[in-house]
Amino acid sequence: MEGPLYLLLASQSPRRRELLSFTGLGFDLASANVDESILPDESPAKYVLRLAEAKARASARDAVDVQVVIGSDTAVVDADEILGKPRDAREAESMLRQLRGRTHQVYTAIAIYSPEDGALETELCISDVPMREYDDAEMDTYIQSGDPMDKAGGYAIQNAGFHPVENFSGCFASVMGLPICHTARALEKAGVAVSADMPQLCQSSLNYECTISPAVLRGEDLG
Repeated sequence: MEGPLYLLLASQSPRRRELLSFTGLGFDLASANVDESILPDESPAKYVLRLAEAKARASARDAVDVQVVIGSDTAVVDADEILGKPRDAREAESMLRQLRGRTHQVYTAIAIYSPEDGALETELCISDVPMREYDDAEMDTYIQSGDPMDKAGGYAIQNAGFHPVENFSGCFASVMGLPICHTARALEKAGVAVSADMPQLCQSSLNYECTISPAVLRGEDLG
């Protein structure tokens, strides 16, 4: 891509901002206010892909001279049920009880949108997430901390105090909200080069040894 790159992340999430910084690219942030209602008979994959694209396009409308916009959406899915962000402590408890001791999926979609020519590149990362058998006291303490309230499914994989996930082997960054290797390969398709040190920086910053990043960067369908 010719000339200085103006990159926009269609999110105010501090987690996505941290993750995108691993690419070594400079970027600005924008709010992406879109209707996140699930359409009738909409699959989790179609849902997150639709919202990621909608966020990218919505943010691009209000921006000037933006070359690339990154939209992303994440859904926690248990037995085909999409779990959003809990509205209150009671709903957070219900979600955490539902997920406890079981494996669910996290779907994260990426949309790379170029306003100038309308080009769009998308990626979808699906991760199996095994939750540990946390007890009621641990769960109650976590809910009282307030951390579940802005998290899909009512938990953060990176929360060291609660550590809700065990024996995880997928894309840690995806469960946090932005699968950085999937984002990098989508950016490459859009003509945006990403730092070669990105996987190492991601793993060291998240304190997680990723076994799938080389395969993902080669184009394999892993999450």
